[in-house]
Amino acid sequence: MSDQPTVRTADAAASFLDGREPIIVSNREPYSHEYDGDGISVNRPAGGVTAVLDPMMQSLGGTWVAWGDGEADHEVVEENVVKVPPEDPSYDLRRVMLDDDQVEGYYYGYSNRALWPIAHSDTSRAIYSVDDWEHYRTVNELFAEAAIEVCDDDEPVAWFHDYHFGLAPRVVREQLPESFLMQFWHLPWPSWDVFRACPHAEKLLDGLLANDMIGFHTDLYCQQFLETADRLLDARVDYDTGAIRYRGGQTHVRRFRLGIDADEQADLAEQEGAAEFWEEFTQTHGIDDSQFVAVGVDRLDYTKGIVERLTALERLWETTPEWQGELTFVQKGTESRSDIPAYQRLQERVASKIEEVNDRFGTDDWQPVIYTTEMLDRDSLAGLYRNADCCLVTSLRDGMNLVAKEYVASQLDDDGVLVLSELAGAFEQMGDSSTVVHPSDTVETADAIERALTMDADEREQRMSTLRSKVHEDDVYAWIEKQFRIAEAVERGAPDTRWQPDVRSN
Repeated sequence: MSDQPTVRTADAAASFLDGREPIIVSNREPYSHEYDGDGISVNRPAGGVTAVLDPMMQSLGGTWVAWGDGEADHEVVEENVVKVPPEDPSYDLRRVMLDDDQVEGYYYGYSNRALWPIAHSDTSRAIYSVDDWEHYRTVNELFAEAAIEVCDDDEPVAWFHDYHFGLAPRVVREQLPESFLMQFWHLPWPSWDVFRACPHAEKLLDGLLANDMIGFHTDLYCQQFLETADRLLDARVDYDTGAIRYRGGQTHVRRFRLGIDADEQADLAEQEGAAEFWEEFTQTHGIDDSQFVAVGVDRLDYTKGIVERLTALERLWETTPEWQGELTFVQKGTESRSDIPAYQRLQERVASKIEEVNDRFGTDDWQPVIYTTEMLDRDSLAGLYRNADCCLVTSLRDGMNLVAKEYVASQLDDDGVLVLSELAGAFEQMGDSSTVVHPSDTVETADAIERALTMDADEREQRMSTLRSKVHEDDVYAWIEKQFRIAEAVERGAPDTRWQPDVRSN
């Protein structure tokens, strides 16, 4: 594809930076070093936001601060810094090295056993360990100090990513009061009444409101963050402009819908590797051209509604037996955070439910659910997306859900249907042209799957064409570009005051 989107984002960033070098702070690093048989090899970003920010940083220079979690990361750094990419070094990667206790407490502990469930409005799963909180606070200070250490002046620009850094911006603000700080929160933001269940709610808000700008996926999350600050802090909140005045500073809250590299995804779906994967996959699993195929692609996370999805499919095969032998469901799962008991239990439940459904309905010639946790390369995944008649995104709560967008971008013939949970962030943008479900309503979801599979060809084409246009227009490059354009306006004291959130009930 053309490199024009990368150039566009770099231009928007350069205009805002005005000669300053950016600092990105993220948990995940863009490059890691691992031992192999020949010594040390380099793992590169395979996709997602990291892969898109990397070429921007190569163009702009600066420093990326991240957790050095590669087994050989410590071997290649000098004062915890290594220049990347290795073949043409153009920016610094400043690694924060964490010991096992810090990783357990900060990452597996507070980030993923406290903040993750509370952000997804699941208060019953949130665990607030004193030790985890202390590790989270300490590691946030380490990342903030690393960012301060690499600054070349007193007015740096730092861009924090995600829920791992709820406290770090305040540390930077106190030491570098003239810095410009921005953050994108990649999770949902819950209602104020849910967030106050967190015993550290005020401390986290205090840290986040050290940013000059904070972004969320949807208007609803923006509104709920404003209400949280209004209810839980002594802050002045302007709901018309999305501005919060607190501790002498001002934070501008904005919606930035995260997208994908839609052009690249479409290119992958058109490649020979995608077609070859599908041919081999169908032969291996006995799927013939007359059958319908539905697909689900998920991390094995309790927020994704996988068991609920399987229960709806079970109902469909039970109440409408003509779909037995005619509809095959492919569930691609990726194991995630397996050291956390809640994730272990979810993985066991998914495997058990699939076995139960297959035992109940399967025949010698047909397996209702094909389940794989094998790693699929991007060509293979694009082949799965392109050839599936519908994609089931039944999240119980989701910040955005990029699987929905990957599926849409892969539908080059506009003949697939997206079945989308109204509780996913993607619903705000994509709900009008999807078949919408409440993921906990088994009957509704089963009926929606049948509607998707029997939808008139013209309606399928019209809906998918509309979705594809949205996904290509609001791609990941537009997401980056818009943030830098708004950041420039905020810094100049002339932010867009015409913000009119269009909050849909999700």
